[in-house]
Amino acid sequence: MLLALDAGNTNITIGIFREGVLADHRRLRTVRDQTADEWGILLMSLLRYASLDPGEVHGIIVSSVVPPINSALAEMSRRYFGMDAMFVTAKTDTGLTILYDNPAEVGADRIVNSVAALAKYGGPCVIVDLGTAITFDAVSARHEYMGGIIAAGIGISAEALFSRTARLPLVDFRRPKSVIGTNTVASMQSGLYYGAIGAIDGMIERLMEELGPDTRTVATGGQAEMIAGGSKYIKNVDGNLTLDGLHLIWDRSRNRR
Repeated sequence: MLLALDAGNTNITIGIFREGVLADHRRLRTVRDQTADEWGILLMSLLRYASLDPGEVHGIIVSSVVPPINSALAEMSRRYFGMDAMFVTAKTDTGLTILYDNPAEVGADRIVNSVAALAKYGGPCVIVDLGTAITFDAVSARHEYMGGIIAAGIGISAEALFSRTARLPLVDFRRPKSVIGTNTVASMQSGLYYGAIGAIDGMIERLMEELGPDTRTVATGGQAEMIAGGSKYIKNVDGNLTLDGLHLIWDRSRNRR
């Protein structure tokens, strides 16, 4: 049984693979000051809640963009599961050639997503990850991570409107009934939703001009389903893309031993 942990700025997603199949997954808040014992007790409880035996865990792989929690996760792995966790970095053998000027700057989640997208959808491809930030990753058919784009996330935009203005409220992100809002909340929701789609489609269009018209597109992250519903270019939505990528990288590391 493999534990796959995707630690993002807002949430940490926990996937449990049994015999190569995602048996269960959970999404929790990322708590930066949580101790190794707290992580250990939490994961033990989740496994037992899913009627799974913690003693069957044979590996732990982590994709983290939150350095402050890495030491606690590493210590938790040793203390509660008796093994060292595998942390994905630009130096990990993933099968990708990273063309970034400084490969160490590429977030682990972007590497993992690229591995999964190539395996599941082929290349060239563009991966749109709608998280705290919106990232676009371009991967060639030759398994080259070419680089990408980082933009402000939808939640950040909503919070900025609320915090930097005197009278605008904090609104939920949802698809409005029409483009033209007839009240403040509807107007803001229209701006957030259609503004995000316009920006995302515009970015994808420019990326496809460089990668070619046969470029595949896949979106992942919390708002992927909603955005894809209004997008001209996003053809695939994959909520488990990062977890599947972690499983693929783990299998690759085992097979090369």
